[in-house]
Amino acid sequence: MAIQERTVKNKRNASGELTGKAGTVYDVNIKYKSEGKSKTYSRKGFPTRREAQLHEAEMKNKLTNPSFTPPTATQRKLSVQEYMTDWLERHGASNLRPSTKISYQCQMKNHIFPYIGDVFLNQLSPAMLDDLYRQLSEKGLSPTSVKYVHRIMGVSLEHARKYHYIDSNPARDTITKFGKQGDTPDPYNVDQMRTLLACVAGTEWELIIVLGGLYGLRLGEILGLRWRNVDLKDGSFAVVEQLPYRLPASVTTVTEMAPVKSSERTLPITDITRPYFERHLAQQEAQKQLMSGSGQTYYDNDLVIAKPNGVPEQSTRVSANFGQLLRHQGLPHIRFHDTRHSAATNMHELTGDFYTVGQILGHSLKGIGIQLNMSNNLESVTAQYVDVRLNRKAVVLDTYHTAVLDPAR
Repeated sequence: MAIQERTVKNKRNASGELTGKAGTVYDVNIKYKSEGKSKTYSRKGFPTRREAQLHEAEMKNKLTNPSFTPPTATQRKLSVQEYMTDWLERHGASNLRPSTKISYQCQMKNHIFPYIGDVFLNQLSPAMLDDLYRQLSEKGLSPTSVKYVHRIMGVSLEHARKYHYIDSNPARDTITKFGKQGDTPDPYNVDQMRTLLACVAGTEWELIIVLGGLYGLRLGEILGLRWRNVDLKDGSFAVVEQLPYRLPASVTTVTEMAPVKSSERTLPITDITRPYFERHLAQQEAQKQLMSGSGQTYYDNDLVIAKPNGVPEQSTRVSANFGQLLRHQGLPHIRFHDTRHSAATNMHELTGDFYTVGQILGHSLKGIGIQLNMSNNLESVTAQYVDVRLNRKAVVLDTYHTAVLDPAR
């Protein structure tokens, strides 16, 4: 008989949770032939006969398909934690940025494995995932964070389906609705950006805000910018690397940078922002002389933005201190990354030059469309970016920088 029932001491409920009570479960066993050989497919532990019967019917159709490869015995015994750990190592090594891989590891460790890590991969159901998301929400995770967990589950389980570890991807059939928590902060407009720069004038924040809020650099790109890539004579700087993600606080000397997230790019230094670069360089040189004269060590990493002793800044520290800065100045709350969004929005509103703004930010065509809340079907407009010349970038940047720093001109 293809379906057999048996009694277990600790039965799972419809959500996959152990009940602590004895009960009846149903096992599916199907004999079939493949390449002239007799084989047996098994899947155990269905909570109801109806579920077992549906699975049996589905698998009989698949097993008669010559292109279908059933999961091996080892695959069928994998737990969610075993599979996802192995998947992340194999898939993440070549397909994920180091920062994304670390983020996935943290989410799995804290928000996935404690709840469903011991569930057999082939017994994971949409109901179990919905129950996971409910528990995470009740724990206090924001809708955005819960949705991120769902995204990780969806990607990893889709690979499991393609590799025949499971028959279908349960993440596709969940019913959880991921709403928004609160309002997404609006990007700073030109007037607000002008106010912010006035508040940080003459402080260590000055050039950081210029690079983030006027040029739209990512924080990692700002912290990884080196003077060797800044040409004050010709008036340009190259964004070709970024500070490694989560650099240990104990590191004093950077031996290797990480590649930029998207495309490398060269940006013009506008006449109105040149003094910020020059002033910061002069202050940094004076700091080197001061420390050398007092017998203190200056760690010269050639970084444009660094701590007073030359040691690289921590991105988490900059982000946290930026929030404190805004609170002390009574300015609307935004994340530091939102300065990049502000730059994109303001440049586009002032010039209407969609393509050049995207090139300045190092965005793909689709990426800049999402950044500016424009249509995702941008291939209908053009198949790819035109290669925007440096002088066109200078026009767009100069228009925006002048509006912020010299509105009377």
